[in-house]
Amino acid sequence: MENILRAPQILLPGARFSLEKWAVVACDQFTSQPEYWQETQALAQGAPSALNIVYPEAWLAQGDARIAEINRTMEEYLQGVLTRQVDGYVLVERETSTGKRLGLVAEIDLAAYDYRPGSAPRIRATEGTILERIPPRVKIRENAPLETPHAMLLADDPGRTLIEPLYARRDSFELLYDFDLMQGGGHIRGWRVDGAQNAQIEEAARALEKEGLAFAVGDGNHSLAAARRCWELSGEPLARWALVEIVNVYDEALVFEPIHRAIFGGDAASLRAALRARFPAGEGAALLCGGQEEGFACSLAELQPLLDEWARQNGATIDYIHGADVARRLAAEGAASLLLPVIPKEELFAQVRLHGALPRKAFSMGAARDKRYYLECRRIRP
Repeated sequence: MENILRAPQILLPGARFSLEKWAVVACDQFTSQPEYWQETQALAQGAPSALNIVYPEAWLAQGDARIAEINRTMEEYLQGVLTRQVDGYVLVERETSTGKRLGLVAEIDLAAYDYRPGSAPRIRATEGTILERIPPRVKIRENAPLETPHAMLLADDPGRTLIEPLYARRDSFELLYDFDLMQGGGHIRGWRVDGAQNAQIEEAARALEKEGLAFAVGDGNHSLAAARRCWELSGEPLARWALVEIVNVYDEALVFEPIHRAIFGGDAASLRAALRARFPAGEGAALLCGGQEEGFACSLAELQPLLDEWARQNGATIDYIHGADVARRLAAEGAASLLLPVIPKEELFAQVRLHGALPRKAFSMGAARDKRYYLECRRIRP
């Protein structure tokens, strides 16, 4: 069986540059809070920063001009900023609001990943891919000489055989970085794993593969989909591989949270009737509207298609809400809210094997400030 991960060649800023100003949170966070990104820009002012080589979704109105500037800045950073080359896997310890989360930075083979419906690759998306979100990301990546990813892959490792044994030996590895992340992102440490461990890592990864599924994409699926498409278009060998962080789904600090739905517009009584006609009363999803709460025995996979079709027919819009308190407040203000249960972590891989990708926005892995920060870089063009 071919390896689908390998030790990467990573580029980091030289020692004279501030990593506190370099590392910034994933671009798909705080999309409705431009003030967060304005504050980040102020904090990074006057220093090399990953902010200058990524495209925060809150700034998408800047258009293609920012893409050209990103590519120019990448070339500039390759000349005088990203001077520290690290060959090897990187063991990561991230202190978050829920505890210490461990990860392993690695390259994965995009030939083993596919986002298209009906496929069953060894690396699979956990949630449905929105195809129209891929072309804008392809445009950002297609001429870029570098990638600095926020993708997080999950490993189904209840025996803790892949990452945790490395962490137990961390003091024997070279410490690469140890600093506080800006904007309340916690603390991060990283060690270069000794090359003598490579075979052990790859063997442990192969042993985790069950029924043709090795890893599941937890965060950054659309970025990986764009990476796969760029490789298909270019055929560039370097572009066949993508940099990710692998995290054990059983890590105690990795917390799954439900993403609720708020529906604006349409007749709430009609929505209630549609739900009653399709699902029996019970536990699963709770509809809040008109001061009433009613439970329905259904899964998100059953609910989402009905909700999408009803919204289309009734001219309603669906928003995806983090926090039951926010969903309840919106219901009190006139929206119809659907409260959803959290997916148990231990059931995720079984559901993906059985049903394929879950509906979009099925769950969230922790708070926005706990998401992966851009830090390591890698060449994707010669």
